[in-house]
Amino acid sequence: MAAVRSRARHSRGTSDEALVRALYEEHGRALLAYATRLTGDRAAAEDVVQETLIRAWRHPDALLNGKGSVRGWLLTVARNIVTDRHRARAARPTEVAESPATAPVERDHAEAVVDAVVVMEAMERLSRDHRDVLYEIYFRGQSVAEAAKTLGIPPGTVKSRSHYALKALRDFCLNKPVAMREVAA
Repeated sequence: MAAVRSRARHSRGTSDEALVRALYEEHGRALLAYATRLTGDRAAAEDVVQETLIRAWRHPDALLNGKGSVRGWLLTVARNIVTDRHRARAARPTEVAESPATAPVERDHAEAVVDAVVVMEAMERLSRDHRDVLYEIYFRGQSVAEAAKTLGIPPGTVKSRSHYALKALRDFCLNKPVAMREVAA
């Protein structure tokens, strides 16, 4: 302890690097053992030791103030760093990589909104007869025969109107700006 203080006093005039080197030589093993015990991970413990020595380098006066031991100060700083890291991890939700097998927790609904706006605008441009056929088949889920009965027209007319209505919707979506075309594709 006295050796570190004398080296630290001497090094303040020459180099801060000497202070960090002296601290590491004297307390590095104890710091690493303590940090490893706290973290349970050697790589994380090495990071904690490095951060501890950086803080000692930034605050050399804390080592020379004569209050307590240098090792006690270093161990306290290491414990605080481990605590701060633990709290930071706990405050943030766990990140999970997105993959085709695991869908995101909440999908972005912007595409669905754009799709709905484009379809509603395209539907407004259709004739009433074409719109009624699409409504019966796609929105109410009726078969061609059921839609024909509901609308009072032959099944062939239902098929024909649905074909031309869908073609008109596709054409409308393809003539939209590039952003809309990507949604319609």
